[in-house]
Amino acid sequence: MNSKDYRTLAEFRYQIRTFLAFSEEAAGENGLNGQQHQLLLAIKGLPPDVEPTIGVLAERMKLRHHTTVELVDRLCDRGYIKREPGKTDRRQVHPRITASGQRLLRRLTSIHRKELRSSGPILLATLQKLIDDKT
Repeated sequence: MNSKDYRTLAEFRYQIRTFLAFSEEAAGENGLNGQQHQLLLAIKGLPPDVEPTIGVLAERMKLRHHTTVELVDRLCDRGYIKREPGKTDRRQVHPRITASGQRLLRRLTSIHRKELRSSGPILLATLQKLIDDKT
């Protein structure tokens, strides 16, 4: 490793943190915190063959089970998601996004895509430097 490697990695982490700070602010301006936005995105973004259970969502978000339950509770209370019982195991809970949750997520996704169009090339170029560097 040389000092250029550290600078590039530091720049990459800075770019990620800058985007995450933007994301938190955008979520806040739309009435959510960052984790609530991420939960909506995690549900909507699951592969088609994966059911959104609390366990799956906790893993996708790298959160503890009880923290994910709390997020689901809060978003249910606000009408952005609803709980559906599992088809094969009625004890399982499958959080589903409601119509109002879909509208909110669509708005936030549009805001994030716009931001990524401007900040993404820098993030991508920095990542490419990290990947391409053979040292």
